[in-house]
Amino acid sequence: MAKPQGRGFEDLDCYQLALLVLKEAYKVANHLPAVERYNLADQMRRASVSVTLNIAEGYGRYHYLDKLRFFYIARGSLDETLSGFIDCQALGYTNEAKLTGQRDLCHRALQALSGYIRFVHRQRQGHKEFGDRVLQEPRAEYIIRPTPEPPNPESTNPEFTNPE
Repeated sequence: MAKPQGRGFEDLDCYQLALLVLKEAYKVANHLPAVERYNLADQMRRASVSVTLNIAEGYGRYHYLDKLRFFYIARGSLDETLSGFIDCQALGYTNEAKLTGQRDLCHRALQALSGYIRFVHRQRQGHKEFGDRVLQEPRAEYIIRPTPEPPNPESTNPEFTNPE
């Protein structure tokens, strides 16, 4: 079946490479010892999935500075995933040859994402409408009130009789 064209973020090279990083991170995480199930494996999964999710979310934003915020998070998560691969090699869970391939894949994804970031920055979409400041949602205001004293049983219950 042929791939439909114009699917949006799915067509971006940086997204396609991020998917490869995600698959590699999950493969490595699935082969880590049980002692790492809730530590290194979990962190590698979360970091690698953060890359694809932030690229998709940034792509869906209108203003270029809003887009860039998510792409920068994705870039940080790519570095975090690479660090996870390095940690696995340092702890003896993978070998240097595998790390070389993983490092190359992460660097290709970082280059593609950085290139896309430069493209988005040059386009400055939304600049005319909203200027050059990051769009922010209005802050929610929370009012903290002191906890009221519990009611006096004599004043709330007319049938109350004081045992004294």
